[in-house]
Amino acid sequence: MTNSTYTAGEKETLRASLDRHRDAVLWKLEGLDDEQLRRPMTPTGTSLLGLVKHLGSVEYGWFVSVFGGEVEPLWFDPYSDEDMRADQGETTQQIVDFYGRARAAADRMIAERSLTDLGQPSWRDAEVSLRWVLVHMIEETARHTGHMDIVRELLDGATGDQPPG
Repeated sequence: MTNSTYTAGEKETLRASLDRHRDAVLWKLEGLDDEQLRRPMTPTGTSLLGLVKHLGSVEYGWFVSVFGGEVEPLWFDPYSDEDMRADQGETTQQIVDFYGRARAAADRMIAERSLTDLGQPSWRDAEVSLRWVLVHMIEETARHTGHMDIVRELLDGATGDQPPG
């Protein structure tokens, strides 16, 4: 974060917080091989790559779909546990690139709208503001980054929300 982030307006502050967690998501993948990235580390099958796939799915869902943007065709069902698993024949690069495209599409929607703009999730009965979605996605991304921290520690002992140094 830059010093200006600490005194920025509300939208910029929310975006900076989201980006900090998004960057930690990608850092959690660094230095691991494909087997480690896919290895289920909990009884429910949680893996680092599955969490990245899920986060890409929810970025598209909450930021793009809710505000009327176009979501790329998905090769998995985001309403089942398929978005949490990296076992539908996809490559690591495919999932990381998917997350990058979802993040870029979300960033475009954030830039084009005000915090008070409303969107309608197809899976909910109420409109939501961009402000609410930003806060929700900060929570969602931070929650799953915490899961990734535990999974990464179990894999190789690395912890934290940013690279050492």
